[in-house]
Amino acid sequence: MGARRRPGLGVVGDGDRRRVGQAAGGWAGLPLAAVEPGGSDHVIFRLGEELAVRLPRHADAVGQAERELEWLPRLAPRLPLAVPVPVAVGEPGCGYPWRWGVSRWLDGEPAGVAALGGSAEAAVQLAGFLTALQGCEPAGAVREESLAERDEETRAAVAALDGVFDGAAMTALWEAALGAPTWGRAPVWVHGDFHTGNLLTVDGRLGAVIDFGGLGLGDPACDLTIAFTLLSAGTRTAFRTALGVDEATWLRGRGWALATGLNAYTHYAAVNPRVAAQTTRQITEALRG
Repeated sequence: MGARRRPGLGVVGDGDRRRVGQAAGGWAGLPLAAVEPGGSDHVIFRLGEELAVRLPRHADAVGQAERELEWLPRLAPRLPLAVPVPVAVGEPGCGYPWRWGVSRWLDGEPAGVAALGGSAEAAVQLAGFLTALQGCEPAGAVREESLAERDEETRAAVAALDGVFDGAAMTALWEAALGAPTWGRAPVWVHGDFHTGNLLTVDGRLGAVIDFGGLGLGDPACDLTIAFTLLSAGTRTAFRTALGVDEATWLRGRGWALATGLNAYTHYAAVNPRVAAQTTRQITEALRG
């Protein structure tokens, strides 16, 4: 959950199929079915048998469809897991204010801790995916966001949730992550929102990585969030070893997991039990290391 999460999930009505069908232009005659659970950035529909439609729920998600359309076709041949195949970017219309994306439908089920959390094979696969992504030729926009930019909101969340989680432990981890040496090398490709909800499984095995709205060049520590949303203590070790992560990057990764987990918990836990459970685990595992 790398992106900052905002309230306001009602910007797009999940059941407003007629409006989406009209906006889909030449595909308007295809059956349209809402995909649940959707994301906190997008409402997702399956369009016919072969297409998926993703409509931003809020202004912070605008521009993600264009980013995927520009870069995923260039990166996909280098990546060991399937990724979305963008087809088009739709224009605003029918009362909907933003551009939106259409991609090929990817079969699979959302990844879960019960199936993959203890799998060393999955941990090594995830490390292999990130290694391949980071090894792609750097180009495109550099991600501007840093841990320091999240300091104020993270400290506010720590204070608000002291008692729900261990406030002293959260503060100690956050300050250690902020104080860790920075990346200090050329920025590499990062997914930007690499967590359990953006993985699909096929027959119980990792099959695809989705939602590249945060794609860009930056510090690879932000993608270590997956170690704390999906993996267990033992498989985290396998993941870290396969990826070759140094101590400072690992510590910054724990900081990213804490900050993004607190952000999502603060905005959505009270209204979404699924997010509450996922982010509780994320925060707890980040504190464990």
